Amino acid sequence: MLSRLPLLVIPLILFNIALFGLSGGDPFARTLFSVDMMSGGTWAMRWADLLIVVALLLLFVEIMKSTRVGAVSIVDHLLSTLVFIAFLVEFLMVAGAATSLFFTLVLIALIDVMAGFSVSIRTARRDINFGG
Repeated sequence: MLSRLPLLVIPLILFNIALFGLSGGDPFARTLFSVDMMSGGTWAMRWADLLIVVALLLLFVEIMKSTRVGAVSIVDHLLSTLVFIAFLVEFLMVAGAATSLFFTLVLIALIDVMAGFSVSIRTARRDINFGG
């Protein structure tokens, strides 16, 4: 059952927990850690950056899941589409979601939907037998 759950719902939930659960400024602007580089510059990882990295890793897993064939993949695509719609509606309707971070998460969800359908269509075409 959990394998059918679109993993990109995790960044959506994490964003909403931070948005509605915390007060006092943008929680994603806070620095998680920083590293002094050999160049003399400093690389800082913010919570927003970490959320994008997590979403990209989950996107990779979702694309791998989309290579499955059968009725389960149809349910996966439907649920991924619903997650994308939830992202989009929140982006358009919630003032706190009108950020570059959330827009990037919306795009990641859109890529998940497009990649899932594209992989399924290509796999289905390859599986069609034009025997003669």
